[in-house]
Amino acid sequence: MSRISRTRTSRTPRASGTSRVARTSRISRRAALLCVPAAILLALTPSAASAYPDPGAVTGATVVHDPTMIRTSGGRYLLYATGGGLAYRTSTDRVAFSAGGDAFPARPGWWSSYGTTEAWAPDISYQGGKYLLYYAVSTFGSNKSAIGLATSPSGLPGSWTDRGTVYTSTASSDYNAIDPNLFVDDDGKWWLSFGSWWTGIKMIRIDPSTGKQLSSDTARRTIAARPTGTKAVEAPYVVKRNGYYYLFASYDTCCAGTSSTYKVKVGRATAVTGPYSDKNGVAMTNNGGTPVLESHGRYIGPGGQSIMHDADADLIVYHYYDGNDNGRPKLGLNLLNWSSGWPVAH
Repeated sequence: MSRISRTRTSRTPRASGTSRVARTSRISRRAALLCVPAAILLALTPSAASAYPDPGAVTGATVVHDPTMIRTSGGRYLLYATGGGLAYRTSTDRVAFSAGGDAFPARPGWWSSYGTTEAWAPDISYQGGKYLLYYAVSTFGSNKSAIGLATSPSGLPGSWTDRGTVYTSTASSDYNAIDPNLFVDDDGKWWLSFGSWWTGIKMIRIDPSTGKQLSSDTARRTIAARPTGTKAVEAPYVVKRNGYYYLFASYDTCCAGTSSTYKVKVGRATAVTGPYSDKNGVAMTNNGGTPVLESHGRYIGPGGQSIMHDADADLIVYHYYDGNDNGRPKLGLNLLNWSSGWPVAH
């Protein structure tokens, strides 16, 4: 088991061009996640289960989905997750978590244009003296979606000022504008990756002065896709380590309790826009990806991940469905080791 505690001193099966399964809204899905009956776990356990570590011990308010976490200069962990006006958790030791009010006690009015009063898949960072929170609004199975942005001086619930939409998609788009992640490169350029199912993961250039798309570069680049078989890739997260850019993504289907097949894979590149390839050289635009986390034992469908650089280590922050608790979505935290040139959870 990973030991992530420290002493004091950062999904869904969606309709695509080939998917015609009727789905409920993600609002209803959120409620359903808490009461999915446990299924037989053996069918979901990978043959190399021992290759995947259990998450480290966490306590308290740990029922979350699509978590993103940051540590403030004062040492407090702020975690936001899918649900309501973006659900909030906090901790002082990375082990015991408590709940607080939503990021948005009052929902921005424009959310209703996308059929929802609930937000998903937030991404928190600290840039230029303020906290930024990118997030998505949509309904389950639809690509009539939008990525929004909010800013805050403290990162605390109720302090966020909504800045409106950053990028959108429509029912006629071949992509889905959800699951955003901001990456700031060493050269000061900002990039936003996003996407779910359809034609995969996209990346656009962001203007640091506005947090929105740079007007002088409106290209939408594809950095991961599954052109054959299932279209199930989503939830991108980009980091740079030791001269390489690494793209993490969630593959296969989430949100079905212990029937979920979610897993986390990664590829790397020498440029932020790719091409990203896995350890075997397979392009992430052609179904590639090296596994980082998969189902094992009671820990089913890990995904919706973000990567957090803490004072002592890098962490992968994710949700899984607890096979010992009727498939409830729980917070998972593991350390990452980069010594092989690839991220290994432990």
